[in-house]
Amino acid sequence: MKTKVVAAMSGGVDSSVAAYLLKEQGYEVLGLTMDLYDVHRLKCGDAGTKSCCGWKAKEDANRVAVALRIPHYVVDFRREFEESVVADFCGEYAQGRTPNPCVRCNEHIKFRALLERAHRLGADFIATGHYARITHDKTSGRYCLRKGADRAKDQSYFLYTLTQGQLARTLFPVGDLTKEDVRRIAREQGLPVAEKPESQEICFVPDNDYAGFVAGRSPDAVQPGPILDRQGRVLGRHAGIIHFTIGQRKGMGIAAPRPLYVLDIDPVRRAVIVGPNEELYRRSLVAGSVNYICRDGLKESMLLKAKIRYKHAEAEALVIPEEGDKVRVDFAKPQRAITPGQSVVFYEDDAVVGGGIIHGAVS
Repeated sequence: MKTKVVAAMSGGVDSSVAAYLLKEQGYEVLGLTMDLYDVHRLKCGDAGTKSCCGWKAKEDANRVAVALRIPHYVVDFRREFEESVVADFCGEYAQGRTPNPCVRCNEHIKFRALLERAHRLGADFIATGHYARITHDKTSGRYCLRKGADRAKDQSYFLYTLTQGQLARTLFPVGDLTKEDVRRIAREQGLPVAEKPESQEICFVPDNDYAGFVAGRSPDAVQPGPILDRQGRVLGRHAGIIHFTIGQRKGMGIAAPRPLYVLDIDPVRRAVIVGPNEELYRRSLVAGSVNYICRDGLKESMLLKAKIRYKHAEAEALVIPEEGDKVRVDFAKPQRAITPGQSVVFYEDDAVVGGGIIHGAVS
């Protein structure tokens, strides 16, 4: 009997080529599209192919499955997605934090709920179109998450929450390929999504209006407050902290002799604290909910590379384990706009040592 794999098919070119490669490698492939959130067709409009709008994803994934001659199913995860991702997204913004819903979705939906469904379908593995790689260390017995071969598309940052059990049952078929390779394979095989643009927005906010989305679901989160400088002087008023994130410059509506940036957000006072760009640079942070992958935790401080957001360059840092699931990260050079709610991920060469949620800068 062939090894059975559930291929998560989002309707994009990466997951479509992943499904094709699995079939070519001799697996029994079941295509599965997760129904996560209903986005109105008018909001997708002509840009429907540029986001993960639910109806378009299901339609495109089915066309690919037909072309590959594999069964295709749609599974309803809307309740799980609402509870684990959307509600958290709104709650974090209401508290003045800037969440990363893609990390949350991977943790709770793609590599938890999907794995559970795959098990019920009798599948041995799940597979996604992520640009990342998995290796196994026979000496330690641990699975290790590594960067994708295409460093420009590497998505290991979003996957640091994976457990050893999840890694053991996961495949990343395009992890050793570049984006150009993936496009070429899709064209050669005549896949109908070969030229489909990449998703650029959060799937449940296709118009990129995060504040409007949160306000529509949590009206109580939209409360005005003061805009203050570091000395506590009132410089103006704002319409709600959900409109701001650390490092932001626009949208404050106040006149100043030089550019001002959001330095901090105080949800208790509903205050936005602003100041010059140089005050955005901080040397240390504290993070919690830390998950370790390539190592079974840290017994002592370790010099690693750390990223404080997906598009941020890695920086040399001393990662110091603290009580519970926390770490302190001391950077060799100050980092700009350390943002509570975002993830910090630690690397040793191309391997993900672990990562956690940033609580805040500490110096």
